[in-house]
Amino acid sequence: MSKRALKKYVSELKKKELEIQLMDLYERFPVVKEYYNFVFNPKEEKLIQEAKIKISNEYFPVKRRKPKARRSVAQKYIKHFAKLGVEPHLVADIMLYNMEIAQSYSMNKNVPEAFYKSMLNSFDEAVHYISVNGLLTGFKERIVKIYLTTQEQGWSHAERFSRTLDILD
Repeated sequence: MSKRALKKYVSELKKKELEIQLMDLYERFPVVKEYYNFVFNPKEEKLIQEAKIKISNEYFPVKRRKPKARRSVAQKYIKHFAKLGVEPHLVADIMLYNMEIAQSYSMNKNVPEAFYKSMLNSFDEAVHYISVNGLLTGFKERIVKIYLTTQEQGWSHAERFSRTLDILD
């Protein structure tokens, strides 16, 4: 159904019919329920803390022995928060937190080349997102610290990390 057809259909419904359909969507689809729960009670800080715990658990697990170190877990939260409309500075915080926890993990571990490539992508995305949303002044110090840590730890793709950092100037 096109957006135009949907608009026409909705405009022809009586208020009670529209309320019934909206309640049906709310009860039937968890995504709709989650959206409305967020809109009317946006506990953003709680969502961010839960995401940080899950991301941290990827690298430093509490219930299992071996870390999975998957970038996709953080990416899933970042994408989800963007869809919900979470404040950009909180999304940026999660993006940088993912990099910081990954750096803590890699400090004492022998990680594969794919890990560095993946983190480079995360770094690129974070710096771009922060730049586009006009948040550089609030996050510049953390970004530079992440960059310096990549250099200290001898991460591969150093020149690409450096090129991404050039956006800050």
